[in-house]
Amino acid sequence: MAEPGSAPRSELRTPRLTLRGWRESDLAPWSAMNADPEVRAYFPDVLTRERSEASAARFQAALDRRGWGWWAVEVRATGEFIGFTGLDSLDEDVPFTGVEAGWRLSRRAWGHGYATEAAEAALSFGFETLALPEILAVTCAANLRSQAVMRRIGMRHDPADVFDDPAFPEVSLRRQVVYRISAERQAGR
Repeated sequence: MAEPGSAPRSELRTPRLTLRGWRESDLAPWSAMNADPEVRAYFPDVLTRERSEASAARFQAALDRRGWGWWAVEVRATGEFIGFTGLDSLDEDVPFTGVEAGWRLSRRAWGHGYATEAAEAALSFGFETLALPEILAVTCAANLRSQAVMRRIGMRHDPADVFDDPAFPEVSLRRQVVYRISAERQAGR
């Protein structure tokens, strides 16, 4: 699949957040976040520091290559790193194609509206800069917090889009739901 939009874009800003490239100083809090069982409750496992650092390197490489992807998120007022959000092509093992929006924040950042604010910035970038016709989001059926963010940003769930992801060894995590939003729906909000 050809990657939509290749114009470099180093960061996005919202009233309270900066979505930016990854820094060395992000690695320790990123690793701590990925070692937190509560943050990783809807993933197959927690990540080691090595796996966390490797993921940050992959995220930065994608940002360098195409100008968009999984941005590090920091609170503008303090400069504190709180997680990531952004856009990426769906994994090949998912029975859908397209670009997905996603986010993961540290527990300290939960409940402040940061995920919604960052996700809205990613959607705007996807529709306005990349001219995507649609953006999807995928999560575990049990992840109600993430689904609430999806609804707040205008995404809708179609029960026909439910699927089991065999990459999840734990049966209770396999059921995945997909939410979607079209460029037309985003423009009408």
